[in-house]
Amino acid sequence: MSSPLIVTLGKATQDVFLRSSKSFQPHTSKGVMYEQLPLGQKLDLDEVIFATGGNVTNAAVTFARQGLHSRFAWALGIDVASEAILQDLDKEGVDTQFVVQDERYRASYSIILMAKGGERTILNYHGTTITAADNVLDFRLFENADWLYLSSLGDMDLLERVVSMAKKYTVKIMLNPAGVELAHPVKLRALLEDIDVLAVNKEECQQIVEGSSLEELARHATHYCPTVVVSDGPHGAVVTDGKTIIKAGMYEDVPVVDRTGGGDAFGSGFLSQLAQGKSLREAVVFASANSTSVVTKVGAKAGILYQGVRLHDMPIEEKDF
Repeated sequence: MSSPLIVTLGKATQDVFLRSSKSFQPHTSKGVMYEQLPLGQKLDLDEVIFATGGNVTNAAVTFARQGLHSRFAWALGIDVASEAILQDLDKEGVDTQFVVQDERYRASYSIILMAKGGERTILNYHGTTITAADNVLDFRLFENADWLYLSSLGDMDLLERVVSMAKKYTVKIMLNPAGVELAHPVKLRALLEDIDVLAVNKEECQQIVEGSSLEELARHATHYCPTVVVSDGPHGAVVTDGKTIIKAGMYEDVPVVDRTGGGDAFGSGFLSQLAQGKSLREAVVFASANSTSVVTKVGAKAGILYQGVRLHDMPIEEKDF
């Protein structure tokens, strides 16, 4: 039996992590945490770490490390950040043959100011945005694909077109919507009829359906999508396929170094197992373990688990829908 082919499509990012135990101190004002940087001063850094990120490239590495055929596609440039991203993906064994590389494009860039406890402030340069009118992507990338993992594409019309093309190739779709999609809840709900798995955090789900608890949100979201994953960071997750509801706690209580990529690790970890025919429960356990591992290291990819890792039991409650 051949390994499932999972396509990931979307922005890729060069991440630069800046750590300073003295300069980046969290402050709280009116319930909001922030970092305060004085103007006109030079601030000392303890460490500078270069890594690559972007929701879907993080997912692509999870799929590759789990022994699946992982394919990434997007438009990148010939700038230093674009080259670093491609080298990183090639090193991980991710198929990048459908990446369009042209000097007109620029990769995304993020500067992450790291405070204690894994909290951070992120400065984003979004890079080149592709629209539906650009006709950049070669949709033959969906040939023989089993799944498509999508996150924010930055353009709602492009997302609708990509979903439509994937369905023409009978590819199943997992969607992890972000800002652009969530800003158009009516369009997003209409799109969900073509989505097989919806992966969101609690706050994102509340922008799509009504509800206060994770279970309530997950139940309501199944009116639009057959399988729903609603996570809430260290508070666990609820997953349902309309037949079974699984409530999962923390996989393991670990010191959090950097929360970047924790959500991506959960969603992609879940799909990496589901695509191989594993049960909902098995997929949740691996997703939780993958997310837990990622937040113990700096960057979104360093802690992603490899195929064959041994997992232990975790707090899980399973019941009929």
